[in-house]
Amino acid sequence: MEEREDGNTINILDKQAVNILPDDEQHQHSSTMEKKVKRRKKKRQAKESNNNILNDQTRITIDDEIINDSEQNREENVDKKQETITTKDTNETIDNNSTRNRVYVEVSTEEINPAITNDDNDFKKSFNPISGYVEEPLLPLVKACAPLNDILHDLSKYVQLALNETPEEPSDDLTIDESAAIRLYTIEWDKPHRSLYSMLNYTLKIGSREDVLPYFKYIKLFLTALIKLPCRPPLTVWRGVTKNLSSEFPPGTLVTWWPFSSCTMSLTVLENSMYLGSSGDRTLFSVEVINGRSINAHSHFVTEDEILLLPGTYMEVQSQVSPAPELYIIHLKQLIPEEVLLEPPFEGAHVFPKIGRHWYRKKRFIIPICFLMAIFIGGAIIGAVVGSKLAANKKGRLFMIYITQDK
Repeated sequence: MEEREDGNTINILDKQAVNILPDDEQHQHSSTMEKKVKRRKKKRQAKESNNNILNDQTRITIDDEIINDSEQNREENVDKKQETITTKDTNETIDNNSTRNRVYVEVSTEEINPAITNDDNDFKKSFNPISGYVEEPLLPLVKACAPLNDILHDLSKYVQLALNETPEEPSDDLTIDESAAIRLYTIEWDKPHRSLYSMLNYTLKIGSREDVLPYFKYIKLFLTALIKLPCRPPLTVWRGVTKNLSSEFPPGTLVTWWPFSSCTMSLTVLENSMYLGSSGDRTLFSVEVINGRSINAHSHFVTEDEILLLPGTYMEVQSQVSPAPELYIIHLKQLIPEEVLLEPPFEGAHVFPKIGRHWYRKKRFIIPICFLMAIFIGGAIIGAVVGSKLAANKKGRLFMIYITQDK
């Protein structure tokens, strides 16, 4: 039988034994018991102190782990923002490790931070987020991506992957670094980390100019490569959003897409369950484009015929229709803006295809034709002058003959 006193265990029988001992022995025994109690108390305090130290160390370790984890994965926190669906563009991911189905559909989700949700139409962004990028030097891919190492997880690994996949003689007269820049854009990062295209386009959609600046060197190399690719002839491409945006695009509305916008020429691709599917609110953009670039020859996924629209794609809403419940189709037509929205990355570059001219309007024909016309006109004038002089001389001779005969 035991009784607790100040957290220490004392046997009651020992207490009773103390009471029946003589006074001297009782006092001695009491002293011994007090020493035992003190020793036990000290042991308990020491144990509690050790436990507190361990707890403090555990808290420190946990805090360090939290800080390190936050430092190593801060791009994941930014990535959550990218799940915000904005109509300004382009490239969002439907998680599927076996398929790259990120490029054609923006996925609407309710599990987003409301502080970063933009209720306004992102097509209406009032400033050019990449203005001034042309001032950047044209660098190799590794150096162009150096400012992004603290933004994108394990970027160097994917840069090397893109370079390794690029042939020594890329098509379209691109350099290895230019072709690899396109290939890097198409590569999917390992989950749960966000890919370059996702971070870049998210920043172009809602970021400030300061947020976009670290991407400038890569954008310079990327756009240099894209501009060198031939423009596809005018064609209709498709892009989808898992949201009803019909009220935001009345006919006649002018819109601008600032991110790089990936589109497909196959409408059946978007009907796949991994993309828009066949139920729920869905908006399809049918876009008549005039300067789309086909990047499949430089893509990590060579089987996809992906058409990429450049930043600053300027369009007008032509019409909209709802052919089925929860399905809305918006027809857009690309226009050449009056002001320059996308600066060409190098001198002599053409963002839009050259306007075709009839043979007689081309410079190599105009100069010879003008020269021949000048010779003809000059000959006609000279002929007229000479002819008039000859006629005058002939008339004078006839007059002299007439006078001579009269005499």
